[in-house]
Amino acid sequence: MRIIAGTFRSRPLQAPPGLATRPTTDRLRETLFNVLAPRIHGAAFLDLYAGSGAVGLEALSRGAAHVTFIERAPAALKVLRANLSALAITTGFKIHETSVAPFLRKPPASTFDLVFLDPPWDAAEEYASTLNLLGDGASRYLAPEAVVIAEHRRKQSLNPSYGSLHRYRLLEQGDAALSFYQATEPAETSEN
Repeated sequence: MRIIAGTFRSRPLQAPPGLATRPTTDRLRETLFNVLAPRIHGAAFLDLYAGSGAVGLEALSRGAAHVTFIERAPAALKVLRANLSALAITTGFKIHETSVAPFLRKPPASTFDLVFLDPPWDAAEEYASTLNLLGDGASRYLAPEAVVIAEHRRKQSLNPSYGSLHRYRLLEQGDAALSFYQATEPAETSEN
């Protein structure tokens, strides 16, 4: 695992041991950030279920202004901190050691331009609960025109809408898929 592009290009990243955390592959991260390229510079990025931090670290490498990592697993937090240290990143991020739902239920300190979520694939209920929170009460975390991206198993179908969030793009790659959502009116959405 490595950083794909930007300031930290080609720098290696650690992953937590075992199968509890499934890092986003280099190829899928490259696809994700190719799509996000026009939005990433100067963005506030929220990395939910951060794991090793690979996605948020890629965002920092490509010019995000700030990344907020949400992770509760001690092994993943240890690796996330080791990756930040190995890259000598000391500013531009915040780590919250908590579960996603309690974090999103608190009043936000700031809003985010990009929100990425990648819960464990076997925890299907996490997708619905997190996307419902972001499409409803936690929508206050979203800046105007914010994009919410969910990485999920290709065979797992996510709803086209969660509250005010409506999917406008679905990308499939190998066993994984990326669903892109924005707060828009249903009539304005189209899947590509």
